[in-house]
Parts: sequence; structure tokens; C-alpha cells
Amino acid sequence: MNQIVPIQRLSSPAELATSGSTQAKPEGLPFQSMFQEAVNNVKQTDAALSEKVYQMATGQTDNLHDVVIASQKASLSVDLLVQMRNKVLDSYNEIMRMSV
Repeated sequence: MNQIVPIQRLSSPAELATSGSTQAKPEGLPFQSMFQEAVNNVKQTDAALSEKVYQMATGQTDNLHDVVIASQKASLSVDLLVQMRNKVLDSYNEIMRMSV
């Protein structure tokens, strides 16, 4: 779980113009890192599922419940990623519809 941090004050356009390129670039946007974690989670759960299915198919394990659990984890991680993508697209479309 990520720790909740206070919201930082936004810089005014004048402050941004005077600071120029003296500030270091941020490591990444919070949403970008959260989305990247979701993508990595999908990759990890898919790899775990593939490993469990391989073990079951080759007779290295007989724990069918482990395969079912890995399958559900992989399914949930994909569902989460799809829902995150849908929310981002909805938000983007809403911003595009705003009148300035």
C-alpha cells in the first residue's frame, strides 16, 4: 500500500517561467507509477499462472486449487487494469468536453 502524502502547492505560471530548467524533473507522475505497477502486476500474475499450469500439466504438482487461485488472481489483475484504463479514458474525454 502506498502511504498517503499531503497535496503539494501548485506553482503559478510566473514561478514556473522564472525557475526554468533549474528544477530536476520529477521521477514520474503518481498515476503513471500506479498504472505501471498495475501492468507489472498483470505480467507477474500471468507468469505465475503459466508456471502453475505447466507444473500441473507435467505432473510436478497435483494441487488443482493452486491453479484455480492463480487463474483468479490473473483474471482480477487484468480486470483492474482494464477498469483503470476505462477511468482514464473517461476522465480524458470529460476534460476534452470542458469549455474554457
